[in-house]
Amino acid sequence: MEEIFQKKTDEMDCQPGGPFVIQMLFKNPVELPEKEHMTDVMQRHIGTTECSCCDDNMVGFTALDHVVELEEGKRSVQLFISTCSDFEEDSIDDFQKNQMWDCKDDRDRIFHECKYQVFATDMLATALPRQERANLDMDFLEALVELFPTCEAFYFQNCGKLFLAEDVKNCQFTGLNRFIRFGVNVRFFHISGSEDIVVDTIGMGTLCLPDFQYYFHDMNPNWVVNHGYNMASYILNQETIIGNGDAIMGILQGTITKDVQWQCYHRKSLINPSRDVIDVNMGRYASGNR
Repeated sequence: MEEIFQKKTDEMDCQPGGPFVIQMLFKNPVELPEKEHMTDVMQRHIGTTECSCCDDNMVGFTALDHVVELEEGKRSVQLFISTCSDFEEDSIDDFQKNQMWDCKDDRDRIFHECKYQVFATDMLATALPRQERANLDMDFLEALVELFPTCEAFYFQNCGKLFLAEDVKNCQFTGLNRFIRFGVNVRFFHISGSEDIVVDTIGMGTLCLPDFQYYFHDMNPNWVVNHGYNMASYILNQETIIGNGDAIMGILQGTITKDVQWQCYHRKSLINPSRDVIDVNMGRYASGNR
């Protein structure tokens, strides 16, 4: 049975370039590994790294190979891991849970059984080149998988994806496509009282890139979901800018082809959170006033 959600009109805009936040969920309390071991693991995955802080609340690392230019001068990106804290099942609302496609069969069990959490995040990474930041955050993720073997699941706050830890550990994606896998979600919504559908991506804003949005009818939504992932991967891997009015390849009988051209326009998102998107006009399949 589909759940009905009302769009919130008082929600603040989603600001691009914010921190990348990984929430690790555990069934039992977990201690942070020894500082020397953590530093060794971080070095192997991220490069030259120094432990910058270690107290009762968190441990921090300086990624010396990843330097940004700020007004006050050059600074290295910081990576932080919190100590263990209690996890409340209702801290993630039904709207977010409804779009967790990668862990749907295990979702309710995970949130019921996991009582503890550890947070990991980057800082100052917004100023990095997009591809460098995407790879750094995914290298950080791989270090976390090694550091916390009892982790049950990873929740990626920026995009709302939930994965079993084993699925993250055994991921076959490489390079930048790791970020598309874990840092970008493609969501799916029926518009109540109509045959219209909205499919959109969320998570690209972390890299200061626009998300994609499709408002349409009479097309298999799975084809559109696949198109969304392909376009997100394309603009990240190729560092391509899609301008207002530019055309991209569309879909013909489930296949992305240059024989179909869809126009793109810069808009605000139809679905929360409010953010900049590339709204794709799907021609005869397009819904709404265009």
